[in-house]
Amino acid sequence: MRDVAVIGTGMTKFGELWGRSIKDIFVEAAERAIEDAGVDHVDSLYVGSMSPGLFVGQEHLGAVMADYLGVNPIPATRVESACASGGAAFRQAFLEVASGASDIVLAGGVEKMTDGADVIDVLATAADQEYEVYHGITFPGLYALIAKAHMHQYGTTREQLAAVAVKNHRNGAKNPNAQFRSEVTLEQVMGSTMVADPLRLLDCSPVSDGAAAVVVASLDVAKKLNKSFARVIASAQASDTIALHSRQSLTTLNAVVNAAQKAYKMANIKPADINLVEVHDCFTIAEIVVSEDLGFFEKGKGGEAAAQGLTSIDCGRIPFNTSGGLKAKGHPVGATGIAQIIEVYEQLTAKAGSRQVKNARRGMAQNMGGSGASCVIHILEAQ
Repeated sequence: MRDVAVIGTGMTKFGELWGRSIKDIFVEAAERAIEDAGVDHVDSLYVGSMSPGLFVGQEHLGAVMADYLGVNPIPATRVESACASGGAAFRQAFLEVASGASDIVLAGGVEKMTDGADVIDVLATAADQEYEVYHGITFPGLYALIAKAHMHQYGTTREQLAAVAVKNHRNGAKNPNAQFRSEVTLEQVMGSTMVADPLRLLDCSPVSDGAAAVVVASLDVAKKLNKSFARVIASAQASDTIALHSRQSLTTLNAVVNAAQKAYKMANIKPADINLVEVHDCFTIAEIVVSEDLGFFEKGKGGEAAAQGLTSIDCGRIPFNTSGGLKAKGHPVGATGIAQIIEVYEQLTAKAGSRQVKNARRGMAQNMGGSGASCVIHILEAQ
């Protein structure tokens, strides 16, 4: 396989983008990425999107975006893996370049969630319809079950959950593309409206619109362009049972564990060699569990690590979600995985501004679908 690099990025602001279509926001992000890369063409296009048919009534999204972007007749494909659709789209672009089939590929992600669809019903399609959704469970409810189990098994506290939200809002306040650019206090998080016990409103990622795109290319192309880039040193994906009741444990996400093991092996590194991580914090408990399953903290110690500031930018041991994460940056589900790659790229190329992690050499992006039934992990390295 050939070496692959990220050579350009672009994204919209995340939030409630009233008056703009799904095509408009995708093209904005894609054009920015192509311009940033300094290339005059792309050989192929992948679009990560969870459920455009239900959200805005538009399927066949690959062809739609290729047409609207003006890049026909290149091959264009929509990729779906629930909330991991963006990460899966990036993985397909990586594999296409690594295989030698193409030299320059655009990987994008987009979702328009605020145009009137029943968001709860649409998102629930990523859970087990027969055994979970039929009986009334929602994703806040599913992650609340995970949180309750973690609290019971390891003594994780409400304050520790809230510490994740406080830290991510602090980071998001420094991100010009974030949906929420304001800090919150521990008291505000713990006093916010109950959604699914023990998860409160400020434990939950928001409903968002947004798009993100990156250009990936062979290392030879990247070097010829004479610009900053980040090399992709690992790409891994794994799956698990979709229904929580079928899993051996509610407090371990096996898809995350397995994908991480594959990624570390491919990159020939260990968790201690990573300088920053973007993880899928759709709920605060998700960041805590994932921080353990990725091997950064001992099982059951993720909440304690968050409360002690070990995942903060300035004084932490391993910065988590420097972008603000899904919690503050926003979570337009199809775009999230690509936005994570962009944050890692910006950190490794020293373009993260006031969010910059000192001496960032390697970064990880962990993107998962549903309650962790699918997981995609990438590791990038500065050049």
